[in-house]
Amino acid sequence: MLQITIPAVEQWDERKQEFVITKEQTLQLEHSLVSLSKWESKWCKPFLTKQEKTFEETLDYIKCMTITQNVNPEVYNYLTNKNIEEINNYIKAPMTATYFSDDKNAKTSREQNTAELIYYRMIALNIPFECQKWHLNRLLTLIKVCNIKNQPPKKRNRKEIMSRNTALNAARRKQLNTKG
Repeated sequence: MLQITIPAVEQWDERKQEFVITKEQTLQLEHSLVSLSKWESKWCKPFLTKQEKTFEETLDYIKCMTITQNVNPEVYNYLTNKNIEEINNYIKAPMTATYFSDDKNAKTSREQNTAELIYYRMIALNIPFECQKWHLNRLLTLIKVCNIKNQPPKKRNRKEIMSRNTALNAARRKQLNTKG
């Protein structure tokens, strides 16, 4: 969860011809599958793409991430550049110590990750629904780990098997002090 503070602002209201002062507001945000699902249901397009989001789409995702109750919608108009930067860093953070080596032979899917596909993977892998409130990157890492652990062991080619057996035989000869 990320907590940001939107500073108090004094602005001129053109309509009312008066100064308007907004109070400082603290928001609690969560980048989760729940937030993603809310945003995709409104915009009817995948969020997890490399395509740039419009300012309106980005602002709306921040609203979907907000777990603070009864927030005045006007507050989002006063987000500072620092607030936006904090939010973007939070969204990009891995939130896990797990990392994956770059496997050149790994299959890359062209399928776009949507909320429904992530929910499907959770169901298929028996991941409990409580995880939908985790940081999204952590949940996606868990799904990837489950997929890797559920794969059958990688088959070795003949050369790898022979070299492994040679090394095992040499270790046994040395341990037992024999010549073969």
